[in-house]
Amino acid sequence: MQKISACLWFDTQAEEAVNFYTSIFGNSKKGRVLHYGEEAPMKAGTVLTIEFEIEGQKFTALNGGPLFQFSEAVSFMVDCKSQEEIDYYWDRLLEGGHAQQCGWLKDKFGVSWQIAPSVLIDMINDPDAEKAQRVMQTMMQMVKFDIAKLEAAYA
Repeated sequence: MQKISACLWFDTQAEEAVNFYTSIFGNSKKGRVLHYGEEAPMKAGTVLTIEFEIEGQKFTALNGGPLFQFSEAVSFMVDCKSQEEIDYYWDRLLEGGHAQQCGWLKDKFGVSWQIAPSVLIDMINDPDAEKAQRVMQTMMQMVKFDIAKLEAAYA
């Protein structure tokens, strides 16, 4: 068992969110589902928790009510090897959500995601400070990342 995993608190959309995420990521699966009983704050039979896994990472989605909301203070990073991957994850996770700066988006449930190219960190950490600065300046102008433009700035 994974020592640490994330629990995502939803109002009432835990199962909908799990279905959404597992439809996007090919290497994913749903796990155990626990339902509220008779003496619970939500209607008996409503999903309490649902376990799921994406790319080997285990999560639990919880229907806990409207008390807590997601914020950008926690986000999930998707490491993309190509522009096609960036486009795929960006477009799918953005459905019903909204785009933010520098590869960030909020999905329709309010969960924050960073859809980033694998090469970005290497370019920004290049020992040639001028190259790294050009990439950083280019990156700061982007909403969805464009690898070709980042590579052009790097060159």
